[in-house]
Amino acid sequence: MADLRLRTDTAADEPAVSLDAFLEQEEAVSVRIEAGEDVTTLFPHLSRVRLIEVDFPRFRDGRGFSTARMLREAGYTGEIKATGDVLVDLIFFMERCGFDSFAPDKPFDPADAEAALTRWQHVYQPAADPPGVPGRVPIWQLRHG
Repeated sequence: MADLRLRTDTAADEPAVSLDAFLEQEEAVSVRIEAGEDVTTLFPHLSRVRLIEVDFPRFRDGRGFSTARMLREAGYTGEIKATGDVLVDLIFFMERCGFDSFAPDKPFDPADAEAALTRWQHVYQPAADPPGVPGRVPIWQLRHG
């Protein structure tokens, strides 16, 4: 499996451009965020964005998790794709941060991806689950009504 997309809408077919290029081109609708870039500069333009690719240069670099969460908290409902050194073991947590598609450098085994996404029935905290993913109620809330 080369890419994994959890959305049901039509995928953006425009290539993603760098953040600087996106800010200079009013017709651009897909953007690529590199590790360390300030995603808040994109916030005033979210209404025209169809796809945001967030690069993971190394699996140890967790800044992309924060980027996705910030985008969802800012109200972005479009596709957020994790690209680069994306590990199948982390896609459940990436989805909880707002990612809804994945383009890993090394393809996922479909069975491993399915197992990673369905392994845990319950969660411990609220998160920025992407649109279309049913909100998961934290287990403490289930226990205490």
